[in-house]
Amino acid sequence: MGVIETAGLTKRYPRVTALDSLDVSVGEGVTGLVGANGAGKSTLIKILLGLVPATEGTARVLDLDVATDGGRIRSLVGYMPEHDCLPADVSASDLVVHLGQMSGLPYAASRERAADVLRHVGLAEERYRPIGGYSTGMKQRVKLAQALVHHPHLVFLDEPTNGLDPAARDDMLSLVRKIGSEFGIAVLVTSHLLGELERISDHVVVLDSGRLLQSSATTDFMHATGTLVVEVDGRHDADRLLGQALVAAGLRASPNGRLVEVEVADETTYDVVRDLTADLGLGLVRMQERHHRIEDVFREGGAGSVQPV
Repeated sequence: MGVIETAGLTKRYPRVTALDSLDVSVGEGVTGLVGANGAGKSTLIKILLGLVPATEGTARVLDLDVATDGGRIRSLVGYMPEHDCLPADVSASDLVVHLGQMSGLPYAASRERAADVLRHVGLAEERYRPIGGYSTGMKQRVKLAQALVHHPHLVFLDEPTNGLDPAARDDMLSLVRKIGSEFGIAVLVTSHLLGELERISDHVVVLDSGRLLQSSATTDFMHATGTLVVEVDGRHDADRLLGQALVAAGLRASPNGRLVEVEVADETTYDVVRDLTADLGLGLVRMQERHHRIEDVFREGGAGSVQPV
């Protein structure tokens, strides 16, 4: 039994079907949930938390039925919402302690756990300040801390990098990865930035208009395509010159922007690229296999707009 299991899960509203016969299994580690706006991600999380009833089908979280065990599920699951919902005049410490108590922890245990998780998310020195004076990154860390305070078996993280600058985004992604790999807590994380999910997820679930487009290990998305990406420098038309030389040598190659894409015929292809680059007096900047990415699934499946980086 997986951490999350759905079978024929369907949610219909008067004018739209948010989820359409969804069959998905989520295991341990970090699972990325990706899809364009309206793909059904938020609806799925609400159903899994027992907050919204499904129209048809079933879903189980931690082997509990969402239709009958919603309260028990919520006591075992942490949830980090996407939008800012923090009281400005309360300190991070007081808020996390309070939410720990609401989750069933005694006061002393809640204070101890709050101090621990706030330290883990990098707010040890700032935890007594009112949240209203926090930066966006600090507020995201508070939301993450409250999701962890009650020793959950599973956490739902909804767009945890929303609004963060690149450095803060990298820090948050490291924390998410740490939760799944070091803390041993299963993670379901949503993001519209596909590159983020490729970096931190063990498994990726792709939704499109309420339907399951693909559910695979992240490594399955990233398999080699049989194409080399070659970057050279030395003159403004270096890519064109190399492409022509490779075609003349019997390889299938074509310039693509500043790069040259070369179909790998056999193991000698690498040597041919290297030797021709040297013969032309060009510098070989990089030569690597192109891999499929998560965005390729959207491109092939015709899904809505998501951002690859």
